[in-house]
Amino acid sequence: MTHQDPYRLSTPRTTPGPTPGPAPTPGDGPDAVSRGDVLRTLLWAVVVLSVVANMVASFAGASVLVHLASGVVTVLAAGTLVLRGLRGRR
Repeated sequence: MTHQDPYRLSTPRTTPGPTPGPAPTPGDGPDAVSRGDVLRTLLWAVVVLSVVANMVASFAGASVLVHLASGVVTVLAAGTLVLRGLRGRR
């Protein structure tokens, strides 16, 4: 009898037997980090850093161009996060 975990996010690896499954590759398995996870983390870091840069520019009295540049970076990164989140729901 096999037990399927309903909360498992990935398919379980096949165990070697009469018909062995695919050979495991390095970085592959239940604890592997996908490219999507890395990209999402980098996008969040860009959002946080650009917001902080905008706040520092506000306190330092920087020019409007610095505010616009950091705002555009924030909007692009946040928009990409939203699009990826909506696309992932389909």
